[in-house]
Amino acid sequence: MLLAIDAGNTNVVFALLEGRTIKGRWRIATDPRRTGDEYAVWLMQLLAIRGVEAKQVTQIIISTVVPRALHNLEILARHYFDIEPLIAGQGKADYRIDIDVDQPSSLGADRAVNAVAAHDKHAGDLIVVDFGTATTFDVIDFNGAYKGGIIAPGINLSLDALVGNTAKLPRIAIEAPKSSSVVGRNTEDQMLIGVFWGYVAMMEGLIARIRAEIGRPAKVIATGGLAVLFDEATNIFDAVDADLTIDGLAIIAERAASK
Repeated sequence: MLLAIDAGNTNVVFALLEGRTIKGRWRIATDPRRTGDEYAVWLMQLLAIRGVEAKQVTQIIISTVVPRALHNLEILARHYFDIEPLIAGQGKADYRIDIDVDQPSSLGADRAVNAVAAHDKHAGDLIVVDFGTATTFDVIDFNGAYKGGIIAPGINLSLDALVGNTAKLPRIAIEAPKSSSVVGRNTEDQMLIGVFWGYVAMMEGLIARIRAEIGRPAKVIATGGLAVLFDEATNIFDAVDADLTIDGLAIIAERAASK
């Protein structure tokens, strides 16, 4: 079995896979101070609930955009699974894609892993939209090369900024407005319209500009926690793939094992 670990700015996702089939998935809030022992206490209990023993895990791969979290995740792999983990983008776990940007080393591991998975699963030019702490738009050409993209504030960051920098605006949940009207009749509705439909308009506008710049048909793949919510409000997504990053890690680990 493969244990794939995706450490993002908000959550660390652990996924257990047989081949490319996900058998279990768990998440915990990202905290760079969390030790390998703390991860182990939490994770071992969850594996036991599924009837999985540590010795059944034969390979571990880690992708992280939080450098301070990497050391403790490596300790988890070495001390509790007796496995030297693969690190996405390094050594045998190289992405094996052309990163055609000004500073290839600055590309976040999650975005590179998404590019690997998207090209493996879809043909042609691609735009991957990932709803995380930030919302990223990534362009992958028909050869699988990463060509660049866009980083925008995540919708929760936008809402936090709106509420945190005003005296009277209340905290609201991110959800689709109940009315199709974009003229709100109260403060909460007006906030939700601004945040939700404003975000949809931003996505539609940026994707239209990206497609025009590519000059060829491009499929749009959405991933991340809010992808399903926004998919119900727009027709810009050709596919919604919640497991894109985990699939990318499984592909990289599979290739590394064959070396």
